[in-house]
Amino acid sequence: MKDKIITEIQTSMASVLNPAQQEELRRVLMYHLHNVEVTERKAPNPQETAENGGLLEVFIAAKRVEGCSEKSLKYYDSTIRQMTDSVKKPVREIVTDDLRIYLADYQKERGSSKVTIDNIRRIFSSFFGWLEDEDYIIKSPVRRIHKIKADKTIKETFSDEGLELLRDACEEVRDLAMIDLLASTGMRVGELVGLNREDINFHERECVVFGKGSTERLVYFDARTKIHLRNYLDGRKDANPALFVSLTLPRERLMIGGVETRLREIGKRADMQKVHPHKFRRTLATRAIDKGMPIEQVQRLLGHVKIDTTMSYAMVNQTNVKNSHRKFIG
Repeated sequence: MKDKIITEIQTSMASVLNPAQQEELRRVLMYHLHNVEVTERKAPNPQETAENGGLLEVFIAAKRVEGCSEKSLKYYDSTIRQMTDSVKKPVREIVTDDLRIYLADYQKERGSSKVTIDNIRRIFSSFFGWLEDEDYIIKSPVRRIHKIKADKTIKETFSDEGLELLRDACEEVRDLAMIDLLASTGMRVGELVGLNREDINFHERECVVFGKGSTERLVYFDARTKIHLRNYLDGRKDANPALFVSLTLPRERLMIGGVETRLREIGKRADMQKVHPHKFRRTLATRAIDKGMPIEQVQRLLGHVKIDTTMSYAMVNQTNVKNSHRKFIG
């Protein structure tokens, strides 16, 4: 194979090199390629490509039946498809080393974080685990690729003062109601924008939200939020059923991007950094645990399937740890 490549190079250069130069070129190529292993890369087999795509299509269909969101399914599809296009093997023949090399190259080329690489590993684990369960393969090649340990960083939460500064920076009653609802319920931004007016029960100070996987749950808000929500809705003149709508005509349902942009603007006016919807959710979880709410109830409040997810959201106050140590141990 190596000799064939060198001969092809010599032939291509024959029109511009004399015989002596061609011989020198061959000598240089032989010298530098002496310890290089050359293998022929086969063009993707149309049958293999079709099989890979077919298995992926059935996997995505299975995940859709399980209740995965379209956003998650799209991420699953693109992540797995990118890997199969790179590995250039039938899915059933992919081994552990293929995936390890792919993950290492992906991280090196893109400078991806350990968290990102582990997310990709988990998607591979889900895909190949499903192939194993469905008897398409004997054993998942991801079994021997362990969870990638990432550095744990303490994520910020809003202080009481910070929340008040954000409220003071609101120029619209809609924004004030939106911040209070996020802060008191800890709901996801996707759940917030999906709310309709009829979902709000002012008497019980609660509302029904649709979380990940189209799961339904109750969340609760405080008296302050109730007042601001009522003020906002009483001032509305449109007929849009959405709870939060744009400030300009036509009054259309506020989308996730709109909420994120608005919160950043309010944060700038309050001279605060990193103001985003998810920070309200983390703040609620941390406060609830600090004040003694059982972790199982926090889990239910946030709509988490796994309690580990709830624990990763909540940053327990170190002062409370110290006080508990004195109370229970010393």
